[in-house]
Amino acid sequence: MSIPSPADEALVCSARGCRAAAVWALKWNNPRLHDADRRKTWLACAEHRGSLGDFLDARGFLRAVTPVPGSPTLDT
Repeated sequence: MSIPSPADEALVCSARGCRAAAVWALKWNNPRLHDADRRKTWLACAEHRGSLGDFLDARGFLRAVTPVPGSPTLDT
């Protein structure tokens, strides 16, 4: 029997209560707490990309939104 590694686990959306597969990575930082080049990441499903992005953007934290490697968003 093998023990699954974190790399084997499916990436899920960071929205509260959502268990959908993540297809977007929202890169952000809080400039009052983090160095300018440091990025934290929230993962988002297609449904929550807008709401999570809006939350970060309203605070001036959102830096980039990129497709999650291996997600169907890379095929479009």
